[in-house]
Amino acid sequence: MNNIRTSTSKVLMYSFLVFGVVISILPFYWMMVGSTHPSGKILSVPPTFFFGDYLPANMTSLMDSLGMVRIMGNSLLIAVIYTLASTLICSMAGYAFAKYRFKGKNLIFFVILCSLMIPYQVTLIPLFELMVNLDWLNTYHAVILPTLASPFAIYLMRQNLKSIPDSLIEAARVDGMGELGIFFKIILPTMRPALAAVSIFLFMSQWNSLIWPLITLNSKAMYTLPVALSSLIGLARIDYGQLLLGTTLSTIPIMIFFLLVQKQFISGILGGSVKE
Repeated sequence: MNNIRTSTSKVLMYSFLVFGVVISILPFYWMMVGSTHPSGKILSVPPTFFFGDYLPANMTSLMDSLGMVRIMGNSLLIAVIYTLASTLICSMAGYAFAKYRFKGKNLIFFVILCSLMIPYQVTLIPLFELMVNLDWLNTYHAVILPTLASPFAIYLMRQNLKSIPDSLIEAARVDGMGELGIFFKIILPTMRPALAAVSIFLFMSQWNSLIWPLITLNSKAMYTLPVALSSLIGLARIDYGQLLLGTTLSTIPIMIFFLLVQKQFISGILGGSVKE
């Protein structure tokens, strides 16, 4: 009886997992299938779940209407620079909050956590006025700089860095290593899982960002991918084939980036959650 119950529970568990995987993958599969059909066939009832032969036509139309090479280049440039710079800044801030003692440290960290509760839309008008005063509209740094210090990334790095023993840092100081040397040669190599988790979060947030680039970028040559795809949605007609193809292309860099760092992603998320 115990063997039967165990087998039944395993069958139910695996069936539930398979069902969950199918439900999760189905939208991505349909998105890729839709990118190979004309717009009219995508909206047909019942919908088609087989690949078509309209992909070259959709690709040509997408290139002609948006200039995907330049737009993909804009998005990659902004996302990569933002991810590298923000990861460095947030890891340095997290290191300071985790390992340094200074007056007002807890108050400052509390204010940073409270900033997570402020709706992003509230900051749009002050930030836009600042960009106008600095004459930064329609530039890459207008998109990159305002959100470099991510409160969530600072919090995540602080929690992970607290797991590093203070004796390791003190030993490096006794050996005569400077503070920057300790950070770059000891702390960062030790925190690879946390850096991977933070970099994925930051890359995805910038890659998928729509509202702020839509406000600050006013020329088609400077558009990022979400802004360009939003321009395909017209009042009278929407070419769903182009839209689904562009969305499919936009998911590829995120999938590649995640696959490159997936081994360290989970351990980075869980880092600092257990105290030894």
